[in-house]
Amino acid sequence: MNSKVAAVTAPLEERASTRDDLLTAASELMCERDTLLVPIIDIAAKAGVNSALVKYYFGNKSGLMRALLHRDLAEAVTQLEALVEMDMRPTAKMRYHLSGLVNMYFKYPYLQRLLTATMRDETEEVRRTMIKSYIEPIHDAYKRMISEGVAAGEFQCVDYKFFYFIVIGACDQIFSSREVLNYMHGVDRIDDDIRRSYTEQMIAVILGGLMARS
Repeated sequence: MNSKVAAVTAPLEERASTRDDLLTAASELMCERDTLLVPIIDIAAKAGVNSALVKYYFGNKSGLMRALLHRDLAEAVTQLEALVEMDMRPTAKMRYHLSGLVNMYFKYPYLQRLLTATMRDETEEVRRTMIKSYIEPIHDAYKRMISEGVAAGEFQCVDYKFFYFIVIGACDQIFSSREVLNYMHGVDRIDDDIRRSYTEQMIAVILGGLMARS
């Protein structure tokens, strides 16, 4: 029985598991190698399946990468939207979000590079889907969080569309530029201690510029 027929006839739970295994393998390899350029054959080998199943489940490698983005970004957007609805002071809410964003890039250091590559290289339809599903909700959340902070007298009025780029850049850059960190400072691995130290300093800088002036 060939791999495609086997995939079709496999139980639904097994098919879902195989699909998830391929996504997990792609994610882990990109983290380990610090690159988006991971061959399909390596992804399949790590998942313990035939490489033909990448085509069956995702169409091609681009489809697999899009599915991985959807998996990771859906999680992030869901958490952010839940945070926005919490009964919490704006400053505490923003601090919690910034810390969580660094944790996300610590877990998925390839994520922003993959989103940027997808927005650059994919079709207009794919770009519109990404914007509508993930980027717009983040912009909307920032607009609401900043507005609430201004109304509470905790934040100064800043442009939320620029705030998006400032925050994403600050939270992601240390992870997407690990080679710079290595060559400049001799740090070849971002461990939990570095993550915590970076989080504290980044939050101090971002909130320092956001807080209302007395």
